[in-house]
Amino acid sequence: FPTLYLEKGTNMEPTINTVVLAYSGGLDTSIIIPWLKENYGCRVIAYVGNVGQGDDELEGLEERALQTGADRVVIEDLRDEFCSDYLFPMIQAGAVYEGKYLLGTSIARPLIAKGMMAVAEQENADAVAHGCTGKGNDQVRFELTFKAFNPKIRIIAPWRIWEIRSRADAIAYAEAHSVPLKVKKRGVYSHDRNLWHMSSEGGELEDPWNDPPEDIYQLTVAPWEAPDEGEELTIGFNKGAPTCVNGENLPPAKLVETLNALGKKHGVGRVDIVENRLVGMKSRGVYETPGGSILYRAHYELETLVLDAETMHFKEQLAPKYAELIYNGRYFVPLREALDAFVAETQANVTGEVRMLLYKGNIIVRGRRSPYSLYREDFATFGTDEVYNQKDAEGFINLYGLSIKVRSLIEAEGGDRLKGYTAPRYSKYGRQYKRD
Repeated sequence: FPTLYLEKGTNMEPTINTVVLAYSGGLDTSIIIPWLKENYGCRVIAYVGNVGQGDDELEGLEERALQTGADRVVIEDLRDEFCSDYLFPMIQAGAVYEGKYLLGTSIARPLIAKGMMAVAEQENADAVAHGCTGKGNDQVRFELTFKAFNPKIRIIAPWRIWEIRSRADAIAYAEAHSVPLKVKKRGVYSHDRNLWHMSSEGGELEDPWNDPPEDIYQLTVAPWEAPDEGEELTIGFNKGAPTCVNGENLPPAKLVETLNALGKKHGVGRVDIVENRLVGMKSRGVYETPGGSILYRAHYELETLVLDAETMHFKEQLAPKYAELIYNGRYFVPLREALDAFVAETQANVTGEVRMLLYKGNIIVRGRRSPYSLYREDFATFGTDEVYNQKDAEGFINLYGLSIKVRSLIEAEGGDRLKGYTAPRYSKYGRQYKRD
């Protein structure tokens, strides 16, 4: 292998002193460490943001990075921040991409990139780097965050400039540079896991007609294999943020972990979607979000109890835009901050409890209550009441349906059906008007 893996015609001098690399310990980021040192002669700081990837992914990560050539490894536990500052506001906004995707990978990237930028500032780094390919969305999410925090930082994306073009090339490079790996030479699927979800792409999933193989699922059992008896739980919220499960107050990350376990047991949270990537192509992915699916449903049910109709309906119009901002990597932008301010205002009274039953992939709502409930039994009852005069409905309907009535009358009396009305006779009012 040549010592320089750059495309022909590029003229890149090793003028960078320190690079902070988004490091996962996988094949791509593992070979990037020696590649950076080889081509730039720089210090490499491997940054790991712990957003709940799991102990199996984090185990031995620091040692492997150092063996690969990293000068320093920073592993930061971001799990509680991930939940309280990113996931919970996303739930409160009701953000779901294209009606199905709960944004597990998308929402983690800005947090990890923000952590990288803090380390870059502390270390006076010249550049940051990532292992994202030129076909995916993650490159955008990382780089827009880098630009938001330091528009002058240099960004190195090896997959866009080196001559490695395949997994086989990458493995060969790793072997030639004695890079220790925890990978198999024949990996069919691409996975991303964090506290919120698990994504699977590639392999048989590239044909959207194929069933997802059961062995790709790691966070959920098959609904048909779930227990025959459902399980009831109660989730408590305070100002829109989940705080307790079955009466037990839990820290943010622990709360999500608890719901993940319950959702997994009962086969909750599987999604199979063909989505539109930001870069212009469609992709097919399978997502598992057990705890997140439970939280989204519970939060929505509580909002139905405490939000007035106009606020709730307007909020539902904004939710897809909020999801789009997250998906497209535009997290640190004024619009998202403005939407957060609006959403936060709507959550002032979203306090209470939701009772649910988990059963074979289903989330069945059984009850909801709040001290701020706008639901009034004495108003809604079909029994006798003293607060609602049913005769008032007649006038309301007459006014509300006036436009429908007028159009129908005109058409019935022989008006021009194409235009929808007959030209008025202005002369009968004593003045002559000319219509254009």
